[in-house]
Amino acid sequence: MSKSSTVRHEHTARERSAAIGSVKGASREAVSPDLDRLIHERIRLGIVSALAVNRSLTFNELKALLKTTDGNLSVHARRLEEADYILCEKSFDGRLPKTEYRLTAAGRKALERYLNHMEALIRATREG
Repeated sequence: MSKSSTVRHEHTARERSAAIGSVKGASREAVSPDLDRLIHERIRLGIVSALAVNRSLTFNELKALLKTTDGNLSVHARRLEEADYILCEKSFDGRLPKTEYRLTAAGRKALERYLNHMEALIRATREG
């Protein structure tokens, strides 16, 4: 690589970094400094997203929607419940156990922050 192309490459990388920084600075409340790793995992993002557009979903509805196993869904739902992002209600429908999930206010706020963060990253990448 020639010296002029190295300088040009460094300049472009610096501009891209500045663009990301300016996006973060422009809406500091909307863009958290770190990605929410709890929501970022595919199954957990699916759970939170599905509950954001539905008042509640049962365990079996989520399992079918996300095409996952009982154990996988159970572990991820528990992590979200421990973080107070979702509520879990267990009851019986006749003799059959029924587990129903709802998104909490904290979960909705966390999803909104996560989406704002991802949108800012996308914007910065496209502008870069």
